[in-house]
Amino acid sequence: MPTFTTPDGIEMYYTEQGEGQPIVFAHGWPLSSDAWQPELKFFSENGYRTIAHDRRGHGRSEKTAVGHTIDQYAKDLAALIEHLDLHDVIVFGHSTGGGEVVRYAAQYADGRVAKVVTAGAIPPIMVKSDSNPEGSPIEVFDGIRAGVLEDASQFWLDLSESFFGANHGRDVSYGAKLDFWRQGQLVNLSAAYDCVKAFSETDQNADLKALTVPILINHGEDDQIVPIDDAARKAIELVQDGTLKTYPGAPHGIHGDYRKVLQQDVLAWIKA
Repeated sequence: MPTFTTPDGIEMYYTEQGEGQPIVFAHGWPLSSDAWQPELKFFSENGYRTIAHDRRGHGRSEKTAVGHTIDQYAKDLAALIEHLDLHDVIVFGHSTGGGEVVRYAAQYADGRVAKVVTAGAIPPIMVKSDSNPEGSPIEVFDGIRAGVLEDASQFWLDLSESFFGANHGRDVSYGAKLDFWRQGQLVNLSAAYDCVKAFSETDQNADLKALTVPILINHGEDDQIVPIDDAARKAIELVQDGTLKTYPGAPHGIHGDYRKVLQQDVLAWIKA
């Protein structure tokens, strides 16, 4: 099983396939690199070397209770890219992973990144405050923490409904919901709990402004987890070289018809 060790001693799992310009994927909460399996196959078949890791505390990576911040996640991504000695990298992040790749590209890439792609990403900041009055109230995130702490297994099943938009009438198989549950069950409880603060309260306005490479910002217009108006539509106004692509009716989770169109759109953009 391929692993690397971060500078602070955490063993992390990664998977890769294909050859060519590297695309490194960063997954959302509470998932793992398994969430990217269709993309690993699709992009490797289209001439790219595809790589995805399990975030610390998630999936097959070490079940650590330390380091659950966007900054540390970005440093871990830097450690993976340096371990593999990758250059001219495309980084692609979903949800929390979107915050991870934006922070990495803005602060830690050291010239290794060519392009950034996000989908349903958390930047610039999710939580409501005086400076972000359109954000989600802290009570929303307190409720997530309570659900994780009290009955994580049931919470993952319940969350899969809105994650994939099944509660809004989208055709989502029981298998897809069960796979979301499976990946959630692999997360260390402390990692799942502490990551909520990381994805909801990290201010990434400065990261977006600091990006010097092109970024493609994708977002579902029916995203119930990271609402588009307080995320993608704000982020595009902050970046120097950005393209915004929105998807009517698409949920937060990359699934079904949304996944197929997204893959083609991203491929066309990175080839341009």
